[in-house]
Amino acid sequence: MHNNSKSEAYAAAGVDITAGYKSVELMKQHIARTRNAGCLDDVGGFGGCFGMPSGYEEPVLVSGTDGCGTKVKLAILMDRHDTIGIDAVAMCVNDIICCGAKPLFFLDYIACGKNVPEKIASIVSGVCEGCVQSGAALIGGETAEHPGMMPIDDYDLAGFAVGVVDKKKILDNNSVKVGDTVIALASSGVHSNGFSLVRKVFDIENCDLTAYKDELQGKTLGETLLTPTKIYVKSVLALIDEVKVHAISHITGGGFYENIPRSLPKGYSVKVDKSSLKILPIFDLIQKVGGISERDMFNTYNMGVGMSVVVAAEDADKALEILKANGEDAYVIGSVIESDEGVIIE
Repeated sequence: MHNNSKSEAYAAAGVDITAGYKSVELMKQHIARTRNAGCLDDVGGFGGCFGMPSGYEEPVLVSGTDGCGTKVKLAILMDRHDTIGIDAVAMCVNDIICCGAKPLFFLDYIACGKNVPEKIASIVSGVCEGCVQSGAALIGGETAEHPGMMPIDDYDLAGFAVGVVDKKKILDNNSVKVGDTVIALASSGVHSNGFSLVRKVFDIENCDLTAYKDELQGKTLGETLLTPTKIYVKSVLALIDEVKVHAISHITGGGFYENIPRSLPKGYSVKVDKSSLKILPIFDLIQKVGGISERDMFNTYNMGVGMSVVVAAEDADKALEILKANGEDAYVIGSVIESDEGVIIE
């Protein structure tokens, strides 16, 4: 009786405990896909347990946390929730591989105005797909219902990833030298940054997201923008196994100008050959419709380059071969020079 009355009282406050139970049941089938060798128990306990992998001389744990920004609003407007979780995983795991770490596990956090079990399970199915793509296990998470604080149809999604790397194998940007080759790994689209500007440029809340744009090569504006962030984990780990990688940058918020310099030692810059870049049509459309300067575009968006990798010039051909064999559209975009400018695009 006590439990029932508590549930009734909580329901009167706008929180449906039974919806939470149903969400967990619906998502279990998706979570099962992500299990890997380190998993020790089932989701549902107070803490997710994971065994430390063997084979490391001096294992270092590397963590990353992030969300999907206001891209979530696009998923809500389109009422499509099965890919935004891929973005949440990608934003975390793509960060931790920049130092050479292999993702081990992931946890998610969903805050919502109202827990609709089928919608929550759909969100988590995307998280699980991202985990499968990166080799991480989803070992826990939280769905928090916030009545009165968030509109009932709204939600936000964030995540947290942990990976491992041998201390001696952590990427050291002190190995970067003048003449090194910079390789681009193509992005799948806008990924998960710059959506506040995207929403303003296209007036997302009021525009027709189902409209086909000639510039978008047979895709609607909505599906183009909602394309999930590419996960580079497996291809980059394959590269690190065979080639000495000097530095990696995940091109997120701040675009080229803020992210590429983060991976370089002081006194070094990357000179990018603008003519080599495979700029995706969506970026040309954003720039045209929004009247945005080229500098601001490269300072906000990935412009078609989701990740950049620096290797010695003599290793460039082998690096390209490995990346392409692992499904990446990889190509040379420039080289390392002695300069304090960070990034020079010309």
